Amino acid sequence: MTDLPLVAILRGLKPENAEAVGFALVEAGFRIIEVPLNSPEPFRSIEILAKTMPKDVLVGAGTVLEPEQVVGVHDVGGKLIVMPHADLDVIRSAKTNRLLCTPGVATPTEAFAALKAGADAIKIFPAEAIPPGVVKAWRAVLPKDALVLPVGGIKPDNMKPYVDAGANGFGLGSALFTPAMSVEDIGRNARDFAQSWRNLTA
Repeated sequence: MTDLPLVAILRGLKPENAEAVGFALVEAGFRIIEVPLNSPEPFRSIEILAKTMPKDVLVGAGTVLEPEQVVGVHDVGGKLIVMPHADLDVIRSAKTNRLLCTPGVATPTEAFAALKAGADAIKIFPAEAIPPGVVKAWRAVLPKDALVLPVGGIKPDNMKPYVDAGANGFGLGSALFTPAMSVEDIGRNARDFAQSWRNLTA
């Protein structure tokens, strides 16, 4: 989170493409990679990424819905659990297995409950429905050290209002990666996002 706090969300990634896509992201500066569990053979992709990416790259799963899935992620070398919701049982399972956890929240009530349960960061989701003004209001009451990452509809040209409102980073989906994109396009998108972040925080 210190150098480039952008999470690459690789929904639909296939295992045979995992290593090439992973290295394209790493070359652009990304250090956090998430494979949603509704992708084809997600545990295999997570395992490949965990084994092949540099040691400073955090690899994990997204769209984690059940506590049992946390164990599966742990068993293949994943270190991160990302959720679309704030299921406290999933958060507790992640922390029991010593994994980082970023649950999705859409209200201050969910955000405070998730943090109390041990969440390492909160995913503001879907960001399309939670504008920067709302994020600014949340930041006024959330703990100062809480990490806040908007996810959903984020593009290089709409990050600034969220950063100004207090966002600490972003989760990036289809504007960064889709299964139909070439590795070259994914790398280009990743560089565009990385440069936009650095321009905002220079």
